[in-house]
Amino acid sequence: MLIAGFPAGAWGTNCYLVAPAAGEECVIIDPGHQAAPGVEEALKKHRLKPTAVVLTHGHIDHVASVVPVCGAHDVPAWIHPDDRYMLKHPEKALGRSIGMPLMGELTVGEPDDVRELTDGAKLDLAGMEFSVAHAPGHTKGSVTFRMPESADVPSVFFSGDLLFAGSVGRTDLPGGSMEDMLGSLARVCLPLDDSTVVLSGHGPQTTIGQERATNPYLRQVAAGQGTDPAPRRGM
Repeated sequence: MLIAGFPAGAWGTNCYLVAPAAGEECVIIDPGHQAAPGVEEALKKHRLKPTAVVLTHGHIDHVASVVPVCGAHDVPAWIHPDDRYMLKHPEKALGRSIGMPLMGELTVGEPDDVRELTDGAKLDLAGMEFSVAHAPGHTKGSVTFRMPESADVPSVFFSGDLLFAGSVGRTDLPGGSMEDMLGSLARVCLPLDDSTVVLSGHGPQTTIGQERATNPYLRQVAAGQGTDPAPRRGM
């Protein structure tokens, strides 16, 4: 399996291109602010053909390049229905009035083909399977994507802004909820094997085992304590 990732834009949001191998079809995860040039560079470098864009949630730092990327390659975008409104009105997700400018150069809206994600769905894209888990907390429509373990690689978990190395996503923006965040950590993250590789929306990769041992939020959830033990990250 090939995973090409890079941090993009003002928020350093991780964008990932996932394919069975170089020279094959791929899926693009979270093409955010100023991600389009990096996407095109990775496509050319690895000789990839996009078949879909999938989004962990609707915040502008994760979706700002959805329209140009989908338009350039005539592919659909997948997003949870609770976050779909953010494609057209990203300012609402930041607690701002509709129409208020967001970093003036941004062009927002929906691509021509938008498809909605559901909890427990199995997406068969580019010859790969992605298991979808609804994981509210950072936003109401946050989701994660998990790829099963194979002969040569461990399971891979695209956590969006649910779980980071050493932290979790912020919950103080509209639609955020610490109660929901802790519930999602318990339901979605704790059951995963320690060997599962975590590729998050911001920061370096980690593993579930590393986070189970050191992440204060995951440790609190595992202990059954609903507290807010440490600063959070993300937009």
